[in-house]
Amino acid sequence: MRTTPPLPLPVRRALNKLGADIRAARLRRRITTTLMAQRAFITRTTLGKVEKGDPGVSFGVYATVLFILGLSSRIEELADPRDDSVGLQLETERLPKRIGSPRRPRKETP
Repeated sequence: MRTTPPLPLPVRRALNKLGADIRAARLRRRITTTLMAQRAFITRTTLGKVEKGDPGVSFGVYATVLFILGLSSRIEELADPRDDSVGLQLETERLPKRIGSPRRPRKETP
């Protein structure tokens, strides 16, 4: 039996919310579990896991289900560097404090 490593609580909550949101989107669109599973090329059991936020389901399956629901454009924004406040702050901290003028090459004396 395969076990998944323990997840941090915020990650667990985010997956649960994602699964619930996917289920709600499917229901709003009046798509049955059978039809959704067929469109995503997965089983109804796997779809049930997606809708419960199971961390063992591949990201590709989540992405495919979101595509079917017309929500895949949001995936592109998940790790957009422009929204990475921590990365931008670290980059700013690494900037040089001052910049000197470029050195001129020395003239060789004969």
